Amino acid sequence: MAELTTTKLNAESHLLLDQPLLRMPYELSRRNFKNAQRVIEHHSANMASSLGAATKAASKASSPDATLESLDSMISKMQGLKRKLEGLHEEEMRIHKSAKARIQHLQDLYEVRSLVDVKYDEWSRTRLSRLLVDYLLREGYSESAAHLAQSKGIAELVDVDAFVACHKIERSLREGMSTSPALEWCKEHSKELKKSGSMLEFELKLQQYIELVRQGHEAGMSGGMDGIESDGMNGVSIGGGGGETKLAEARAHAKKHLSASGDHELLGRAAGLLAFRPWDEIEPYASLYSPSRWNHLATLFLSTHHSLYSLPPRPLLHIALSAGLSALKTPACHSAYTSSSANASSTTTTVCPICSTELNELARNVPYALHTKSIVENDPVVLPNGRIYGSERLEAFNKKVGTESGWVRDPVGGLKGDIWRESEARKVYIL
Repeated sequence: MAELTTTKLNAESHLLLDQPLLRMPYELSRRNFKNAQRVIEHHSANMASSLGAATKAASKASSPDATLESLDSMISKMQGLKRKLEGLHEEEMRIHKSAKARIQHLQDLYEVRSLVDVKYDEWSRTRLSRLLVDYLLREGYSESAAHLAQSKGIAELVDVDAFVACHKIERSLREGMSTSPALEWCKEHSKELKKSGSMLEFELKLQQYIELVRQGHEAGMSGGMDGIESDGMNGVSIGGGGGETKLAEARAHAKKHLSASGDHELLGRAAGLLAFRPWDEIEPYASLYSPSRWNHLATLFLSTHHSLYSLPPRPLLHIALSAGLSALKTPACHSAYTSSSANASSTTTTVCPICSTELNELARNVPYALHTKSIVENDPVVLPNGRIYGSERLEAFNKKVGTESGWVRDPVGGLKGDIWRESEARKVYIL
């Protein structure tokens, strides 16, 4: 009965890690529907105007050519609408196919009754492949992720295209190339971003303003150096007219896109950029001019993207690995004393993954496991070095290695382990 209980599979606990599996297709389907809705609304207005023009031209019997031209224009627009809707329909079918495959993947888990079932091993290998693809996508290895998904036959269980589009925008921000792709993405998801109170679009508009001001100061500096004029004993006067156009654009941009934010402190700092140049290195304006703002924008875009699509901020592989390490970790895994796995002369062995050289450092910051059942051996005693053993096991080990009567040797060190008198081993009482 105990064996049956320990091997029984709890599908609900397994699915805690797989919640994003169904959320992503849902969000993609909703976005696709919104796109189709916008296309239909836009073309409906155009159709109404084209139909009115065709009716007006047909009412004039003297202009059959104008009537045919209006009808051709309307037919051309209807064909364009049909092509766009066909593309959106194909995308919707692809999303539905992916969602169906993911639901079936999760349903397969409910058909497995035991952890020792062969079907569970197959399902676990599929999930591991999914976690690896997710990790590769988040780290930017899109081609490797796509090849792994194809080789494992799980292309419908992962979101390669969505992550590729996401990293393309992230790269444009992190490299300081352009804010246009990110702003286009914000425009597509304007309602959702406004509902969640995201500051991404405002930050991007602010960066556009900063770049306009930067270009204005740089153009003024270069233009001024080209037009240096003598001013008698007062030295030289530098003409800055070359950057006035960019600064005027910056002021117009701020008035249109930044003034409605309501953050008067930030608006004051932004206005101060007009007076302080990038090379003045005066705070708080130097931090706005700093190239590190592009990294801030890239990080903000990633967090906004993942939040919008209900994706966890960390790779699923990290979450699964952290949970597994925490379930196995005990204080003994990071003891100050050398473990038996690192001692070649030790007669004891351990199969604890946390004590291994590969995972020991990785698990150092992970919380300890919560054990509701005691695994302490009967009649425990503690040696002077702090290690605790069951008295029966300790006695059997010392008898096996031939320790002198009245003495006790630490099993970790084997034949060369520390040795003490039996009176120095104190009895342990569990409270």
